[in-house]
Amino acid sequence: MSAGGRDRVERRLVAILVADVAGYSRLMGADEEGTHVALTALRREVADAKIAEYRGRIVKTTGDGLLVEFASIVDTVRCAVEWQRAMAMRNVSHERRVAFRIGINLGEVIIDDEDIYGDGVNVAAWLEALAEPGGICVSKVVCDHTVRRLVYRINPGRPPARVPAAPR
Repeated sequence: MSAGGRDRVERRLVAILVADVAGYSRLMGADEEGTHVALTALRREVADAKIAEYRGRIVKTTGDGLLVEFASIVDTVRCAVEWQRAMAMRNVSHERRVAFRIGINLGEVIIDDEDIYGDGVNVAAWLEALAEPGGICVSKVVCDHTVRRLVYRINPGRPPARVPAAPR
C-alpha cells in the first residue's frame, strides 16, 4: 500500500488521441447499414492503417469513436494529419461525407488492464469536441512539444470560454 493507505496505481505519460465521427447520428438515421459498412471500411483502410503505421495502440472503440495511445507525440500528430488527409481524399459526396474530429493531448494516465483513464484522456476528449469536422484540435502542451519538430501549420485559436479546471 502507498502512504495514503491505497494500493498504488500504474501511471504512464502518453500521447492521447480521441476521434469521433461528426454527424454520426444523422448518417445512421439516413442509412444505418450503409453507414456501418462505410465506417467499418474507413476504420480498417484509413484509421487502423495510420494508427499501426505510427505505432499507436487502439485502447477502445465506440460505434463512431476511438481512444488511441502513442509513445510519441510527434507520431500522434503525424498520424492524425495523415488520417485526415486520407479522409479528405475519400470524401467526394457531401451528403455521404464521413468526417472525423480529432483531439490530441499529452498527459499522464492511469493504466487499468488494457484501458487508460484520467485527466489526460478527459482533456483529449474535450479537445475532440472542439475540433471542426475533418479537423484536429491539440492542447498547448502538444504545440509546445511539436512546434520545432513538425512542418504543419497550427492555427492558434482563442481559448474557449469553458476551460477544464487544473488539478490542484
